[in-house]
Amino acid sequence: MIDQRLNERKKVWLAIRDVPVDENNPYSPEQVLDNLTNELLDLIEEGKVIISIIPDIESVNYGRGVGYEIIEHVPPTEIKEISATKIRQQLRNEGKL
Repeated sequence: MIDQRLNERKKVWLAIRDVPVDENNPYSPEQVLDNLTNELLDLIEEGKVIISIIPDIESVNYGRGVGYEIIEHVPPTEIKEISATKIRQQLRNEGKL
């Protein structure tokens, strides 16, 4: 999704939900921020990507035209089939989580 928007010459804001660490969220928001920053450092330095931690919200709501769109991106099949649950289980099995 990041590449799709960057290829359209759009800037990207990645919002990390501030949720407690638990079985489904094994990394703290700060750890996620650090990992993403390390991976996307060049794009951040170029001003193309911004990453921040936001409160744990349940929805995005608006009452009238606010000057931007809310766009759903449909990932390619090979991306869509990636399961975070399976990845977490594999990391646990390997002792990495």
